[in-house]
Amino acid sequence: MSSDPQPNMSDISFADLQAKIRTMYFDKDAARGVDGTFMWFMEEVGELASALRGTDKENLAEEFADVIAWLVTIANVADVDLSQALIAKYGQGCPGCGRLECTCPVEEKP
Repeated sequence: MSSDPQPNMSDISFADLQAKIRTMYFDKDAARGVDGTFMWFMEEVGELASALRGTDKENLAEEFADVIAWLVTIANVADVDLSQALIAKYGQGCPGCGRLECTCPVEEKP
C-alpha cells in the first residue's frame, strides 16, 4: 500500500490535476519538450475528433480525459499554471463581453 495520500478523485481541480501529472510524468515530458509534447496532444485531439463522430460514450470520455491530460502536460513543460491562467482569463466572466452569461454575437469568438 502506498504511503502517499490519494486525493478524492471524484472531484479534482486543475491545480490538483496539474500537480498529479507533473509528479507522474514531468521528467519524460521535459525531455520530450514542448514541440514533442504538442505532437502527442494533437494526436489525442484527432482521436477525440474520431470519438465525437462515434457512439461509444466510454471511449469519448476517455479521449476527453486524454486531451485534457496532454494539455496539462504542455502547460507543465511550458511552466504555465493553468489554474491561474483560467482565473485570469475567465474568472470574471466572458473575456469578450465581461458577463457571466456571454452576450457576444454568435459570429464573434469571445
